[in-house]
Amino acid sequence: MTLVCNVVGARPNFIKMAPIVLEMKRRSIPQMLIHTGQHYDAQMSQVFFDELGMPQPDVDLGVGSGSHATQTARIMLGLEPILVEHQPTLVVVGGDVNSTLACALVAVKLGIAVAHIEAGLRSFDRTMPEEINRVLTDHISDLLFTTEPAGNENLRREGIAESKIHFVGNCMVDSLRRHIDQAIARAPWQRFGVAPREYGIITLHRPANVDEPQQLERILAALEQVARRVPLIFPVHPRTMKQIGKRGTAIRLTEPLGYLDFLGLMARARLVLTDSGGVQEETTALGVPCLTLRPNTERPITIEQGSNRLVRNATEIVAAANEILDGAPRAVKIPALWDGQAAVRAVNVIQAWLNEKRDR
Repeated sequence: MTLVCNVVGARPNFIKMAPIVLEMKRRSIPQMLIHTGQHYDAQMSQVFFDELGMPQPDVDLGVGSGSHATQTARIMLGLEPILVEHQPTLVVVGGDVNSTLACALVAVKLGIAVAHIEAGLRSFDRTMPEEINRVLTDHISDLLFTTEPAGNENLRREGIAESKIHFVGNCMVDSLRRHIDQAIARAPWQRFGVAPREYGIITLHRPANVDEPQQLERILAALEQVARRVPLIFPVHPRTMKQIGKRGTAIRLTEPLGYLDFLGLMARARLVLTDSGGVQEETTALGVPCLTLRPNTERPITIEQGSNRLVRNATEIVAAANEILDGAPRAVKIPALWDGQAAVRAVNVIQAWLNEKRDR
């Protein structure tokens, strides 16, 4: 039997992979869903399966947290016997988390082909663990599905064969378009006592921003200046909350939100301040002003066509936020193929590839 193994592990994976899983289910393509358990908290994991309409995983490896090496090793050790037993024809991974690379490595060493959803993105910053995961996964994958033209260019420049590269659009936007009306109808801003377009949202989780206490303090101090003008809501990643500790702040801290509540909150925000790659894409699709607290981005189209802008230090954070609050919204162009049909195009390619393998 021709079997496809779809792998998820962390919050961003669920959003990107849900449209692929559901499209394969619609076409009755035999598949199994493996959850590595990289994100395991109910608000970081189970709620996404529930709200995205994904089937429960066939296998949950339950690897939990740990250092990059520990987590990657646990995933590889847990996945290998599963792939040996079921012998899938193709393993599909998404994004750039440790689960992505670990599962791709196990598959390719067993002689199983790999497809990478969201391939070709590059920040050109090798200090980012995600960049290492992206580059290595791309170079061992057989099918590479890109979200923007820069991804194709990066892969070509790195010597990836043109026949492996497929520009299909953004599966994260597929999820957004499918759920946006339901998310807005929940009116999640009411929970925080704010009105649409009269609040901002913060997300922070990257080690460069939250692991070094002085850097985190500088960022929080700048955000507190912005919070004097507009209420800021900060759904805090558990890892980030450990770093903030008992520090008092005017920013409204809350536990991580489910997909629908966060999407609805983001859709009606005045601005978003983030270091998340996915949020850069979602705000572009929504036309919501976004300030990315990083010196670089692997998603240049969100700056070229979207609502995103890089801010590199505390001074830039405050100045850019004031500019947004004082000015008119900038024009946003929705990138090509961010139309809610990316998974359909990706699964078209996968199905054709499977048919070709079967007919050989």
